[in-house]
Amino acid sequence: MTDLIDDDVEFERLANSVLWPGFLGRTVPAWLDAALRRGLAGVVYFAQNIGPDLDALSAAIRAAGPQALIGIDEEGGSVTRLEAATGSTLPGAAQLGALDDVFATAATGAELARRVRAVGADVVLGPVADVNTDPRNPVIGVRSFGADADLVSRHVVAAVEGIQAGGVAACVKHYPGHGDTHVDSHHDLPRIGVDPAEIERVHLAPFRAAVAAGVDAVMTAHIVVPAWGEEPATLNPRVLGMLRDAGFDGVIITDALDMAAIRESVGIGGGAVRALAAGADLLCIGNPTNPGAAALPDQDEHDYRTARDAIVAALRDGSLSRDRVVEAGARVARLAAKLAAPAPGDTADAASYDGTGIVRRALHVQGELTTAGAPFVVDARRSSTLAVDSAAGYVSEALAGGEATVRIDTARLDEVQRGAAVDAAVAQARGRRIALLVDRIDTDPVQRAVVAEVAARAADVVAVNVGLPAEGVGVPVIEVGSASRIGAELARERLVGAGR
Repeated sequence: MTDLIDDDVEFERLANSVLWPGFLGRTVPAWLDAALRRGLAGVVYFAQNIGPDLDALSAAIRAAGPQALIGIDEEGGSVTRLEAATGSTLPGAAQLGALDDVFATAATGAELARRVRAVGADVVLGPVADVNTDPRNPVIGVRSFGADADLVSRHVVAAVEGIQAGGVAACVKHYPGHGDTHVDSHHDLPRIGVDPAEIERVHLAPFRAAVAAGVDAVMTAHIVVPAWGEEPATLNPRVLGMLRDAGFDGVIITDALDMAAIRESVGIGGGAVRALAAGADLLCIGNPTNPGAAALPDQDEHDYRTARDAIVAALRDGSLSRDRVVEAGARVARLAAKLAAPAPGDTADAASYDGTGIVRRALHVQGELTTAGAPFVVDARRSSTLAVDSAAGYVSEALAGGEATVRIDTARLDEVQRGAAVDAAVAQARGRRIALLVDRIDTDPVQRAVVAEVAARAADVVAVNVGLPAEGVGVPVIEVGSASRIGAELARERLVGAGR
């Protein structure tokens, strides 16, 4: 009996060494404190954890677990946790790719590292290394540097070098590439049917470049490449073995195990065991607020225990190799030791970094803005997703300068309802120029129809596009390339001073 108890204590320690949960609240819950004291690898911050005392929260986490890795899903542009309430003030990947200035990208990475270190975190879940070859992509889009492998590769390297020069680990994502899909793995399991030779040539290129640049971590994708097996990459030993064969000896981190592609197939527990067996090292459990209204009051602890107990059970019955988990935990510990070393001198100076200037340079106007003045804003963007807060209110508010805005939710209205909503919005504008805020006019016929309907009813219409660039829209377009506060503020700047 004593031997069994001793084994379970060791198995729990091993399981903890590879688990990376999210949690609820802005203080350390009792379950998390206990897990950290029993060797938990660390935590991932999400929007619900962000408050004015985030550095104190980080200190409390490290008081319980001195080697804890603290990650944050902070990309800049459309995806932010640190500025979730107000919108990002950093350029996004699509803006940096459009500008194609690797020095601006490296400087942005260094500034991102400075901000993350300032709150006590030490792992950035970025940059995105996906080559966005499918414009319908619902989950990547402007989070990618672009659709060209060479462009994405050079900016991924610049971002990694900028981040890691600041004493923070970069984690490129989503291996082997989430750019050629039109399914969101938060909701379903995408299948990539392109030729493996094309995946090798296009989608793996930025990851190879990041590995050559010394990236600390790589995040897996919950996508199936049938030519490489029917398991999603996160659970596929062949795919993760390809990453090791490419020379990567850093930490392989899973995308969140609470995403539907895993939760609704093999489950969080089954996903945890199979990901480890496939070669993953650190298991990102996910954001406990993702179930929304269906979330349990203790969803964070529930998900953590589900993963931990499944690993312990698999170690106990021998279906998961102890040596494999020891190896994974050792990689995680090496990264934690590296990041715990004295930090280098800051390579980013907040006073000298000009993110506003970078975004302003990236802004592009198609057509001619013939009039100046404050616009009336009509927001026709798609709804937010678990990955991207596409319809964030701070974007329309910043574009409107704090004035009232009108929302037309194209996905929830039929053609008659949409026409009535357009009529009402144009009437409310009272002859002012309308800034129509859009994000899918490149591929969504309904959103393009709204542009045409507004243009037919109003004399002066400008589309402000925070999605991928579009051609033949029929009205002037300010291509912003990011659903961020800074992007919206600078689009307003162009509208107010249109002749400049």
